[in-house]
Amino acid sequence: MSILRIAKAVAWSFVGLRSSKEFERDTQQLNPIHIVIAGFVGVAVFIGILLLIVNWAVKAA
Repeated sequence: MSILRIAKAVAWSFVGLRSSKEFERDTQQLNPIHIVIAGFVGVAVFIGILLLIVNWAVKAA
């Protein structure tokens, strides 16, 4: 179980595109606690990027 595999599973879940084969493999091999933690980190990064874009857009206007 690698961090990249967990990040990939969370990223594809954010997009909403998962093959059933990959989903089944992930549910059998990945720890749910790691998925939840990676999800929170992903949300924090996403919100941070949105805040940077808004900050840049407001300064540019």
